Amino acid sequence: MDRRTFLGSVALAVLAAPLVAAAQQAEKVWRIGVLASAPGDSPLLEAFRQGLRELGYVEGQNVRFEYRFAAGQNNLLAGLAADLVRDKVDLILTDGNAAVHAAKDATTTIPIVMGTSGDPIASGAVKSLSHPGGNVTGLTLLGVELAGKKLEVISTAIPNVMAVGLLINTTKLPTIFAEREFVEAGGLMSYGPSVPRNFHRAAAYVDKIFKGTKPADLPVEQPTSVELVINLKTAKALGLTLPPSLLLRADELIE
Repeated sequence: MDRRTFLGSVALAVLAAPLVAAAQQAEKVWRIGVLASAPGDSPLLEAFRQGLRELGYVEGQNVRFEYRFAAGQNNLLAGLAADLVRDKVDLILTDGNAAVHAAKDATTTIPIVMGTSGDPIASGAVKSLSHPGGNVTGLTLLGVELAGKKLEVISTAIPNVMAVGLLINTTKLPTIFAEREFVEAGGLMSYGPSVPRNFHRAAAYVDKIFKGTKPADLPVEQPTSVELVINLKTAKALGLTLPPSLLLRADELIE
């Protein structure tokens, strides 16, 4: 082989290498396990899938989902998490504290991305927000941090309020929630970050992990904005006249 032929062969090999690597990457079908307490699919998961689509993931081509829903029965989460581990998924997306802890107990090696969580440090899901350590990372809600602000908002809506309780069954008492989905379903108001936006952002975490970043090196992200949503129909049904100052603060008024 003469020098010119040899150099030509080397050049072709160098040019072909990225194409071969890209083809091998394209052949990979990532399997994402979804673990949630919710009874089934939801707008949150659609926001997550949309985030993946924007990053080039196409369901059935380079990504596939394995869904495990507990239908509101958190005692089932441990078994469902173990099932995902046995199925050898590449990553587990969780919704809520109960789901992330079930996944964390089931595996120390499969990456876990939190779509939502309360206080992941206090609950023991991560060591810190900036350096989560282990195999868990993702997004959190400002639940504890916004508790005082929620009291401020509800006291503005009902100035003569004397006592505030934490309720499990809220059938049409004036109630402020952390998530707008409750207001869309008929609750009075909500003050907190957008949970669908969290799940949309979770797709970026998944993408980074699939490209080689370790969960331990991905800081847990807190919301950068919150929204106040008020259901005016519910306010009318409760006989409430909300102050104009509060209505002006609202990001959205549901008629």
